[in-house]
Amino acid sequence: MKINSRNVIFALFTSASAFTKANNSTKPNYVDYPEKSTVEEIKKRFDNDVERFSNLETGQKTTIDARINMDIVVQSANKVNPDAKKILDVGCGAGNYAIRMLEENPEIESVSLIDLSMPMLERAGERIGESSDAEVNSIQGDIREVELPNDSHDIIIAAATLHHLRSDEEWYSVYKKLFDTLKPGGSLWVFDMVEHEGKGVSEIMWENYGEYLSDLKDDKFKNYVFDYIAKEDTPQSLTYQMNMMQKVGFENIDVLHKKSCFASFGGVKPLDENHQEACISKSLNRRR
Repeated sequence: MKINSRNVIFALFTSASAFTKANNSTKPNYVDYPEKSTVEEIKKRFDNDVERFSNLETGQKTTIDARINMDIVVQSANKVNPDAKKILDVGCGAGNYAIRMLEENPEIESVSLIDLSMPMLERAGERIGESSDAEVNSIQGDIREVELPNDSHDIIIAAATLHHLRSDEEWYSVYKKLFDTLKPGGSLWVFDMVEHEGKGVSEIMWENYGEYLSDLKDDKFKNYVFDYIAKEDTPQSLTYQMNMMQKVGFENIDVLHKKSCFASFGGVKPLDENHQEACISKSLNRRR
């Protein structure tokens, strides 16, 4: 069988699509990629929102089960790689996941942080320094463009960031890059918004998420959040991403938690390098 954010009201995007005019809509009205937020627009938004994202409770209220997912990701990562010394946090924001990782495993020696926003990186570095002696390496940039050394990290965390990827080529390239920068036996853990394969299931999940947002505040707030998603995000399904992980060579791919439009999952880079070559060869043969 082929296995195929946040407490936010962004006025910047409220006129970007017709969604906010449709009070009875039950899911984001996605627009074509050329109309999506640019990298610079996304960067500017995060530059101006550092303090809110410095607190999980205020920064991710619109993300269902944010705390549950963080805890299970951190626990799973440290269980799979208990002797980890070097970790990478992609789209680190203000450092919530990195700090939680260091709480769980204070023996971690080095934390590399990647984010579009320099203010986010600076805040993350400050917060980590207040509670840990781990070395902090901050990299400002887009994960699609940042160069990373091969076989250099024990654990990678990518929380609420990959949904900004657009094309199939970008998804493949980023997952391949993350695979390559892991040491053999290292692991990747993702928490993010996800789409769904079937139209019916997708409608149910977005309806459920819409009800969650309305209960959190009101229908107007739900429409603002959905409009923001439609403008900025292009999430892929859980099965799509698990399949992509298989294609680039990951094994032991597991779903940790899923509720409505949010899921956490992870996989391990094999100790046997021949495994990766076999996976890529199999993927290329399917394309022919």
